[in-house]
Amino acid sequence: ARADMIRALVEGVSFSQKDCLEVIEEMGVEVNKVRVSGGGAKSPLWRKIICNVLNIRIDRIESEEGPGLGGAMLAAVACGEYASVEEAAERIVKLKATEEPDTALAAKYEAQYQKYRKIYPALKQVFPQIV
Repeated sequence: ARADMIRALVEGVSFSQKDCLEVIEEMGVEVNKVRVSGGGAKSPLWRKIICNVLNIRIDRIESEEGPGLGGAMLAAVACGEYASVEEAAERIVKLKATEEPDTALAAKYEAQYQKYRKIYPALKQVFPQIV
């Protein structure tokens, strides 16, 4: 059904984001929350899924233009308006909503994520044949 396909797409994108988060954590960066903005962040379902896939708090910011706002903050720091990116973020970024992970759902998504991680290596040699 259409709803199943949409959910699978959102879950796949969320699993991809979890891959990225794991790389960041492997670099020694501790991540205890993620901030979201833009189109996907408007969807309560998407926020709930990504929150539980990542098993981390999701803060939705007021601005829907996250990348543009980030660029403007970097420019403001470079121009001396703020002493640091952290100070600029503290003063400029406003939170709109927060989503906390559900322990039971996060555990279910973790099991599915472990399967997801095996898919790409298993199919890597097949991809050129599909195109």
